[in-house]
Amino acid sequence: MNYDIQPADTLHGNVQLPADKSISHRSAMFAALHEGQSIIKNFSEAADPHSTLDCLRKLGVGIQIKDKNIIQVEGVGRDGFLHPSEDLDCGNSGTTMRLLSGIIAGSGVPARLTGDESLSSRTMKRIIDPLTEMGAVIEARDNDFAPLNIRRDIPLNPLYFPLPIASAQLKSCVLLAGLYGEKPTKVIETLPSRDHTERLLNLPIEEENGEKRIFSSREDEVPEQSYRVPNDFSAAAFWLVAGAIHPDAEIVLPKVGLNPTRTGALEILQQMNVDIKINNRHFEGPEPIGDLSVYSSTLQPINITEEVVPNCIDEIPILSVAMLFADGLSKISGAEELRHKETDRLTAIAEILEGVGADFKEYKDGLEIKGDPDFIPDAATFQSYHDHRIAMSAAVLGLMGTSTSTVEGGECTAISYPGFWDDLSMLTN
Repeated sequence: MNYDIQPADTLHGNVQLPADKSISHRSAMFAALHEGQSIIKNFSEAADPHSTLDCLRKLGVGIQIKDKNIIQVEGVGRDGFLHPSEDLDCGNSGTTMRLLSGIIAGSGVPARLTGDESLSSRTMKRIIDPLTEMGAVIEARDNDFAPLNIRRDIPLNPLYFPLPIASAQLKSCVLLAGLYGEKPTKVIETLPSRDHTERLLNLPIEEENGEKRIFSSREDEVPEQSYRVPNDFSAAAFWLVAGAIHPDAEIVLPKVGLNPTRTGALEILQQMNVDIKINNRHFEGPEPIGDLSVYSSTLQPINITEEVVPNCIDEIPILSVAMLFADGLSKISGAEELRHKETDRLTAIAEILEGVGADFKEYKDGLEIKGDPDFIPDAATFQSYHDHRIAMSAAVLGLMGTSTSTVEGGECTAISYPGFWDDLSMLTN
């Protein structure tokens, strides 16, 4: 479906954001690994976490949707999964496939994991290699791509695993497999990535000389997962940028997750001089949250480097939009991982920038964007490439034009933010 974007005279309102997808995925999986019942509130309504629920049901986990976004999970414990009688369809969700592969490999329950066309084109070799070293047998298309046939015929080998890249999915996959080992698996992290897994599982951690060492084994009890999932910071980022670049904006975003390994984009926007206020800070379970307010701002340019990228990887498309309205030259480097997301996001961002007449350069691992506070985007037709973050970034940019722009395939926003188009309409009316 195509969506037309009208220029916005004002952006004012209180936006009830969707629940955090990353935490929703993990809360359901970890509740299944727990021996006993968990009640998870504010579970994401997006398609991806519900792919996780579907897969868990096929593994014999009892899951009930008690209300619109409250789920009850009857945990079977780490040894209670059943051999599925059909494929575990992960849909479009890389998180489902990568994290569930760790659980399947660890449990030794044979299973075949499939996905849609987009997911089946994304590399799985990063998880295949360490899981194979731990004793799993994994058959994959071209030894790299889904579908994945996973089994384990020998006892689990504990793994000493320095992370080759900063990746929360890879880290989580190995740690989840490690929960089945008699001896600890150790993951070594030198560049920070999202820490929801170690927080929610309360895993042992050592930090020394800039290294974070995370351990998992059968000795680690999986805790009950009863809490309210925070609202998604990645969704908040679109409205933080929209409010910052628009000349007449005031947007309030309640109960947003403020995990410091997720809010790199918040720090970047603050460095760009965006007027953001944070109120009502507190915790939901092990996760910090707060209420955000953003106001029209005069933006300064920013340099996003490889060290920063892991904590703002999902927000780089919308941060690129912010850079267009900064007073000077902004740069992104060390972000080649974006070429391996739902689409090649660096190329997709470049096409958006080209479509609106921006002054920019595209590199193998990033972008260089010459901003102008008075930039007026040309009206354009944006191709979403069925990538939710590209579609939403293009829509925010379209609000700043002087005539109608169009986002093709804009229904893909439902992957992470089912109410995006309604919230956009609310803010502009």
